[in-house]
Amino acid sequence: MDLSTLPPIPPLMQYVLLVWSIAWKGVALWNASKNDQKNWFIAILVINTIGILEIVYLFYFCKQKLTIHSIKSSIINLFSKK
Repeated sequence: MDLSTLPPIPPLMQYVLLVWSIAWKGVALWNASKNDQKNWFIAILVINTIGILEIVYLFYFCKQKLTIHSIKSSIINLFSKK
């Protein structure tokens, strides 16, 4: 398959994917370093999967697994502080 035949990705979508990837990568790297999981830290740092590897790590392999409830409470706490 010739990649030149694929339609171009709009710049706004590129920025959204960039922010999405950086946000998940930051959270995953923080958790991996905090939990002293060096192999996961290196894998997440080197492999770019647009957030997929990071999400899998956070929800399934992290010592303190991330839950939807913890995400909601973090967001509420973030916006309720003045």
